[in-house]
Amino acid sequence: MQVGKQRFIEAHKLNHYNQHMPEISRFYGIIITMYFFDHDPAHFHARYGDHEAEFGIDPIVLLAGWLPRRAMGLVMDWAELHQNELLVNWQRRNDSGGMQKVQPLQ
Repeated sequence: MQVGKQRFIEAHKLNHYNQHMPEISRFYGIIITMYFFDHDPAHFHARYGDHEAEFGIDPIVLLAGWLPRRAMGLVMDWAELHQNELLVNWQRRNDSGGMQKVQPLQ
């Protein structure tokens, strides 16, 4: 496949991903997202490099996937600090108002 065509396909996939899964926070190379119109239980997604994981919000628990130990700890710490905001975003994910950004871990 030609390089230009491959880049176009990758950009198209990323654009499609971002439209359906908006970024709500980013810190230390970790990207936190939530899908619009996603299934219960309340959860969010975390990406770090080539790794992805899905975390429950109440309780905060790993549901699926895997992240390196350091990234996993950062995500869990962040989620505990922002659990209420995550629950509000989960409830708002189907509203026309959309989800709000959540402060990154500092």
